Amino acid sequence: MTTGKLKRELGFRDLTLFYVVAGLSLRWIATAAATGPSALGVWLLAWCGFFLPLAGCVLELSSRYPAEGGLYVWTREAYGAFPAFMSAWTYWMSNLPYFPAVLFFAASSLLYASHDMQHLGDSHAYFMIFTVVMLAVITVLNVVGLSTGKWLNNLGAVGIVLPVVLLIGLGMLSFVRFGSATHFTLNGLLPHAGIKNLIFLSTIFFAFGGCEAASFMGEEINDTRRMIPKSLLVAGVIVTVGYIAGTAAMLIALPSSSISGLGGFMTAIEFLCRKLGVAAIVAPIAVLVAISNIGAASAYLSATARLPFVAGVNRYLPPIFGRVHPRWKTPYIALISYGMAGILFGFLSEAGTSVKGAYDMLVSMGVITYFIPYLFLFASMIRLQSRPLSPRAIRLPGGKWTAIPLACIGLMSTTCTIILSLFPAEDDANPTATLFKVSIMTLLLLGIGVAIYYYSQRSLGTSAIATDSTPP
Repeated sequence: MTTGKLKRELGFRDLTLFYVVAGLSLRWIATAAATGPSALGVWLLAWCGFFLPLAGCVLELSSRYPAEGGLYVWTREAYGAFPAFMSAWTYWMSNLPYFPAVLFFAASSLLYASHDMQHLGDSHAYFMIFTVVMLAVITVLNVVGLSTGKWLNNLGAVGIVLPVVLLIGLGMLSFVRFGSATHFTLNGLLPHAGIKNLIFLSTIFFAFGGCEAASFMGEEINDTRRMIPKSLLVAGVIVTVGYIAGTAAMLIALPSSSISGLGGFMTAIEFLCRKLGVAAIVAPIAVLVAISNIGAASAYLSATARLPFVAGVNRYLPPIFGRVHPRWKTPYIALISYGMAGILFGFLSEAGTSVKGAYDMLVSMGVITYFIPYLFLFASMIRLQSRPLSPRAIRLPGGKWTAIPLACIGLMSTTCTIILSLFPAEDDANPTATLFKVSIMTLLLLGIGVAIYYYSQRSLGTSAIATDSTPP
């Protein structure tokens, strides 16, 4: 793979903060708390059923094949060219609905910085302008260089951790002074059956994704094999504690019926701050929350743009996507085209629906398309267990007897999540139309990917497709 012009810019600190900003999202804390105490049991189930298998697979696969492209390379080594392209294509496309969704959340949170902005809560123009401007800034910073763009990721991680720590601290103080707004029982902590709770499972499993993204920049990390395990371990603890403790603190602050996914985090923060007489910190926290989501969008744009870059190098996409900027050493064409695609998708998502409706649809689409690549990832982990490791590669303790069961758990969880994500929410005004819209758009994205692959095969010929092996 001819990506040698890229510069290794990510060290332990940068990689740890990348995993935090990509893996911990304040909007999922609000989404979880809105369902009540059973969310805590679901977090534990999602951690065991998805995050642990995913993290384990990423640790070994990134050590086996530490090349640029990550998931694309792993799938290619296990199953060949077409599955590799489709794994990259679906992951790449899944983030198109992710960008406006996470930036809608940022824009919604920023409204709490000033009462004069509250009237913009139902303004399509406000959310659209915010999304377009932020995606443009993110794209420019990442084109200028990963050494520049990574600071937006790092700042976003700080913007996530500080509000979570404050939420936990305020929740504890509120509990000591006023008691809990939510009644916790052992039975109430357990996940319950029913369509509503099963649908909720799909979104919570989605929240634990992200630890695979840094591997897409494998050739831009200082000592990939050594840095990924160390940083992922530290960030994994932060993400897990943040989700579970943050959800518990929010439930202590507010009854679940008063929390919503789009603005629930800031609702809880504002309520707690006013109740405890520290309303002055609401505005700074709102700014931090907005920055955290902007940083998350930046992290995914910078990492995921490496997939069309690698596809351009391998000539599944036009070779122009594989160009590296001569001065900044970044895949600038892939980054610019991806940023523009995100902007376009933001416009399309707003067509004919409310702000909340657009947000919910984006989340649903993101879950379906985002989880398809995980099917390839877990299946690749199983297939590659028969392959020998290089001397420097890391293998999970227990070898294939640990790796295969772990990957199977992840594979089953992913399959169930995709199925459950097809069910519309109970409060959806037109569930049939939502299901149809999400299903058709998802199938359309898959169909486009298949068409691009076979067009590249026919126009360039099989011999034009790069088949180089990755470095040991």
